[in-house]
Amino acid sequence: MNEVTEDTPSLRSENYALDAQMLERILDALEDESHEGLAELLEPLHAADIADLLEQISPGNRRALLALWPAGIDGDVLSELDEGLREEVIEYLPPEVLAEAVRELDSDDVVDLVEDLEPEQQGAILGALDEADRVAVEQALTYPEYTAGRLMQRELVMAPEHWSVGEVIDHMRATEDLPEQFYHVMLVDPRMHVVGKVALGRIMASPREMPLRQIAEEDFRTIPVTQSQEDVAYAFNQYHLISAPVVNEAGRLVGVITIDDAMAVLSEEAEEDILRLAGVGEESLSDRVLEIARGRFGWLLVNLVTAIIASLVIAQFEATIAQIVALAVLMPIVASMGGNAGTQSLTVAVRALATRDISASNLWRVVRREAVVGLINGVGFAVIMGVVAMLWFGEPMLGLVIGLAMVCTMVAAGVGGIVVPLLLERARVDPALASGPFVTTITDVVGFFAFLGLAAVILL
Repeated sequence: MNEVTEDTPSLRSENYALDAQMLERILDALEDESHEGLAELLEPLHAADIADLLEQISPGNRRALLALWPAGIDGDVLSELDEGLREEVIEYLPPEVLAEAVRELDSDDVVDLVEDLEPEQQGAILGALDEADRVAVEQALTYPEYTAGRLMQRELVMAPEHWSVGEVIDHMRATEDLPEQFYHVMLVDPRMHVVGKVALGRIMASPREMPLRQIAEEDFRTIPVTQSQEDVAYAFNQYHLISAPVVNEAGRLVGVITIDDAMAVLSEEAEEDILRLAGVGEESLSDRVLEIARGRFGWLLVNLVTAIIASLVIAQFEATIAQIVALAVLMPIVASMGGNAGTQSLTVAVRALATRDISASNLWRVVRREAVVGLINGVGFAVIMGVVAMLWFGEPMLGLVIGLAMVCTMVAAGVGGIVVPLLLERARVDPALASGPFVTTITDVVGFFAFLGLAAVILL
């Protein structure tokens, strides 16, 4: 994209939200079918801003923009687009524009672009690449999805381990197809095994005769090509990596992963966990209504089943509720407090599992901590609700019942919120996706059984 200067119009306001005035001017240019006006507004903008614009305007305006300004949609914009919208945009682009767009991208960006497309669209993009680039992308697509092989880029700089600083500088200056961005030179032996890496800063600060091995980084790690991208992102975050070589089963260098790709994985995983905790799949603002409804239906169905289970517990105390109507008034409070406490504990557990902070050595300490937290909060809210219930209904024993039920519910919520994700993780089920209904069932069943059971024993 063009360099941004002080006079460059911005699509975003100071808080990085899309600027309403700028959007209005763009929509006016679309309505007037002004190619020059649209190009003047959009050409200086960052690819991420244009991608966000395409995602937020209506499908009709999106088609109009792509028809009026197709050449402006380059490879960087396609990479920034949401996956669901990317297919639609590619369909509208002329073949020559699409071909030029993908030629600008590194191999890892092309892989990310084509891996979720239909075969016909994949073929159109692969056919636009040079033979060497096409072979590299096709090879990357043979690796399992969500692995380092899909995440890595083939474009890298490597040098024999016996070279000096001067030799590698001369090599880079003479090479016409250096990667657009790179941070290390990878040192290899004659069998293409990686033996070290040298930061560009160290190269530029060292005399020409300095052997590269003497300025190689001491903390050196390689990434197996079949390693999961979650493990790759964890390694980058844990060990503060900037780039890391990727090796195949024979230990030979096949690519490199850079920090921007690793951080993108971390961001995607965090977003995925948040959405799954809420029972929402990988949806975006550009998805169709039926797709969104279908994606949410399954989760809502599971929650309906858990609600029925809780209702079955309530049904066992129908006679008790009939005699003491106040119980029906107070039951939602017990369920709500238990559910909220369970969600808090569950969120902490899922996050700790994602960052690998929970291990066999601290497992029971974490469980005990959540139980004690639940107990302390339970006692606190038991006192509050006991007083409220006594003043509300004029029945001290009713305050005692809801207070005891509150303690039981909060402890169950704390323990359930931490234990359920751990058990699901042990069973190789995604805790973020499946924990919610189980924790909700535990808190509702324990809460209703404790409240109504204690009421039947103490009040009747």
